Amino acid sequence: MTSLPTTSPPVAPSSQPGSIVMADEQPEAGPSNHSAGRSRQSSVFSVVSSRKGKEKAESSEEEGEADESESEDDDDGDSEVGSDLSEPPLKPSANEYGEAGNQQQQQSDGEGETDEEEATEDEDEEPSLKYSRLKGRIPEILAKDSASTIAVSPRVIALGTHNGMVHVLSYEGAKVNSFRPHAASVTCLKMDEENDFVATSSVEGRVVIHSLTSTESYAFDYKRPMRAIALEPGFAKKNTRAFVCGGMAGNLIMQEKGWLGYKEQILHSGEGPIWAIEWRGNLIAWANDLGVKIYDTSTGQRIGYIDRGANAPRAELFKCTLQWKDDKTLIIGWADYIKVIRVRSRARSQTTTGLPPLTVEMTAIYQVDCMISGIAQYQSSYVVLAYIPPDTYENEATDNPAEQRRKAANRPELRLIDRGEEVNADALSLANFHMYGCNDYSLVRSQRPGEDVFLVVSPSDVIVVRPRDKADHIEWLVDRERYEEALTAAEDLQKKHGNALDVKAIGLKYMQHLTGQGHYDQAAALAPKVLGQDATAWEKWIDIFVQQNQLAAIIPLIPTSKPQLGRQVYEMVFGHLLLNDKNALLRTITSWPMEVYDVNTVVGAVQGELDASKDDPILLECLGELHLNNRQPAKALPYFLRLRKPHVFDLIREHNLFTAVQDQALLLVQFDQERHVQIEEVQGDQAKHGAAIQLLVDHTHSIPIDRVVNQLEAKPKYLYMYLDALFDKDPQFCLPYSDRMVELYAAFDVDQLMPFLRASNFYDLEQALMLIIERLSDVQRAIDFAKEQADEDLWEDLLQYSETRPDFIRALLEHVGAEINPIRLIRRIRDGLEIPGLKAALIKILQASNLQVSLLEGCQHILNGDCSAFASELQAAQTGSLRGSAKSTCAVCSLPAFPTTISQNTPPLILIYLCRHLVHATCALPDADIELPQRQENASVTYLLSTSDKSGIGMGVGGQGWKVRNLGAKLGYAAAVRVRVGRCPVCEHGGGGKRG
Repeated sequence: MTSLPTTSPPVAPSSQPGSIVMADEQPEAGPSNHSAGRSRQSSVFSVVSSRKGKEKAESSEEEGEADESESEDDDDGDSEVGSDLSEPPLKPSANEYGEAGNQQQQQSDGEGETDEEEATEDEDEEPSLKYSRLKGRIPEILAKDSASTIAVSPRVIALGTHNGMVHVLSYEGAKVNSFRPHAASVTCLKMDEENDFVATSSVEGRVVIHSLTSTESYAFDYKRPMRAIALEPGFAKKNTRAFVCGGMAGNLIMQEKGWLGYKEQILHSGEGPIWAIEWRGNLIAWANDLGVKIYDTSTGQRIGYIDRGANAPRAELFKCTLQWKDDKTLIIGWADYIKVIRVRSRARSQTTTGLPPLTVEMTAIYQVDCMISGIAQYQSSYVVLAYIPPDTYENEATDNPAEQRRKAANRPELRLIDRGEEVNADALSLANFHMYGCNDYSLVRSQRPGEDVFLVVSPSDVIVVRPRDKADHIEWLVDRERYEEALTAAEDLQKKHGNALDVKAIGLKYMQHLTGQGHYDQAAALAPKVLGQDATAWEKWIDIFVQQNQLAAIIPLIPTSKPQLGRQVYEMVFGHLLLNDKNALLRTITSWPMEVYDVNTVVGAVQGELDASKDDPILLECLGELHLNNRQPAKALPYFLRLRKPHVFDLIREHNLFTAVQDQALLLVQFDQERHVQIEEVQGDQAKHGAAIQLLVDHTHSIPIDRVVNQLEAKPKYLYMYLDALFDKDPQFCLPYSDRMVELYAAFDVDQLMPFLRASNFYDLEQALMLIIERLSDVQRAIDFAKEQADEDLWEDLLQYSETRPDFIRALLEHVGAEINPIRLIRRIRDGLEIPGLKAALIKILQASNLQVSLLEGCQHILNGDCSAFASELQAAQTGSLRGSAKSTCAVCSLPAFPTTISQNTPPLILIYLCRHLVHATCALPDADIELPQRQENASVTYLLSTSDKSGIGMGVGGQGWKVRNLGAKLGYAAAVRVRVGRCPVCEHGGGGKRG
């Protein structure tokens, strides 16, 4: 099984360049399995104090108040300040812890099954933190010495040892500097913000401040073991070089540099050893045997006191941890309590009484079921290094050496507490943990900006603790075989951060898991996403599916491009499908491109199987598709025709295979007509007689008509359909088959027979008539046919045919009309021939004859009356007259018909219609482009010209000739004008007025 890489690429902010190097995980570096197996409910609670603080007024605390007031009286009236806040313990102290632990252990022993179930649930819960050992020079250092304390700055860390050495290291564990300021154990170590000075205290009683960048160094010997030291904020930038320290002497000492050297000032004393000191801004917090106090350097006053509690264990047993969350918030971790202290300003009215301007209040208090070796802030939660004291024997005064021997210590735990609830707990497998106590461990937070990294220090180990990122979450899912979730998370991470994780490796593990469980379909579905374009991986996994007889599961997902696999793979798939799943074989042939396999090899294999299976339709279609893929549609067409595939007509059109189907016209038409269910309408299905007929008709140049007719003669109906469609396209194509078409129409489409007979003139009329009479026995249709043809011979044939058929004679008599003289038909009736209904037919003929005579007489009378009326109207119009005067106007333009002033030599031409409308000739013209004919000469001029003959001959006959010529010219001119102007424009347009 391919495994994931041992380390994951950095993706979280804590894994940016320059961060702490995550060393290879070792079993003892991370959380122990004991943490998962232990089931516990943390007894953590919170008590929020009032804004005004609490006075020590409880009757049960009177004695404690008296002792406190005595000690505070010695410190410049600190009694009022010290009484601002005092919290009695709310849970059993450490003395009772062992008994409570024994009871809890007994209870857990009685609930073994429950513990196992809860342990299983804990194993399924993902941890919040991850662990690794700090490498570099650390193993070498701790192999020769043991760590006692640690301090951090933004750039380096400093590690103090029990041999008095101080090692300055990078966050990756590389050595920066080493020096030995003490001859005994280093008890406290602090660094300034500028990474310049390292301050140390030791059990030998010395305090040393050493510069890492210069020769500047300070050493102070207090003759008593020193436990704590703190540098003033901005130590390297200030000339005062102030610091505070304290130890077993019980004095809190401030050293401040002046002109003449350091000046020592005791800020507090007399309450037992100083165990811890923290300096933030103007506030100094320190812990002694009684509790924690806060000092304001700006006013030189103590502003608050936090009591340890009445039942607290001895101060030296469990060390105190102080940490400033910000300039006004102090976190105290001591024994089994976590307290959150807030510094606030007093009301102005209270400061006038001499009280300090600042005071403190407790905002929260938590009690845990362990001893606190260290505490640090993590977002809104607290990271607690928990030490669980080992159980004690009930009989402490025993003489039994085994019982007198000290019990091995438990593993330290790192717990995450959020709003009073424990959300995560990991037991740390540190080297030699069974030998160490609560005070041997330390917890500090990295000072690098933007990092949530913590360092856990034991005498033999330095552990790097950081929150688990998305890559760790994915790795945790993979370890628990939750591959689907891991793969989804890895893909999301890859979208955001690129190739942050080896998604493929996770997918491969998931596929191996699925195949191991027998879920081959799911494994195959993952293949495209996991294997991607890795052809080698594809071939490997296909081989795995073949070995497991599950090749069918992955076949639909095998890629044919990007990547393209070897041809033997695809041909192996074809061989498998040919033997096991022919339907899948067909689907694969239609979906895979022919470039990925040898078509001839596959065709040969399919053909051999087809020969053995006796025309298997699926194999026939496979061969057709293979030939089609191989660009051989002509070879594929016979297979599709045998299978009667609906797309065969499209195939013929698309690849121009018309010559290939010249001799298969009948097969095409039969196939088309036999289709009952059409999945999709292919081209031509909307034709009158189907796709096959339409195809034959549309491509007569490639499929000769006579060849189609010869093939369809065996099926007269199909022949009728073909010739009918052909006639609709071009009647000229059907001329040689007109007589045959008459028979086919009479047999299969009587309604179209008469339209065909009307549209075509290239058939035998007598044969057509006999067909109508004999086959259809439709007298009315025969009469209509004879009427339309208007052929006397047809009528004669029709009459001859009816001589021996009484029913036909009676039908002719009933439908006789103007085309047949009834006398002619009656004379042909043979004597003695019995004709049913003859009397009624004759009566109908006589009645029709009388009606016809009456109609003729009525029409003649109407015609005579109309002629007389029109003659009278014509006479009145011709003999009537119209009076014209100077006031007469044109009926069209309404202008004077005879203008008094004539702008031209020729007066306007006036037309007077018989309807008595007087109009200008120009207004009567129907079109403006039409011009009137040229006017004739003046009659007076003509006369003068005719009498100008000096001989006087013209005075005779010539004198009368000019009148004849003048009249003829007028008549000719009037005719020419009449042709141009047409009818009366007033009457034609229904009234007067100017035409538009």
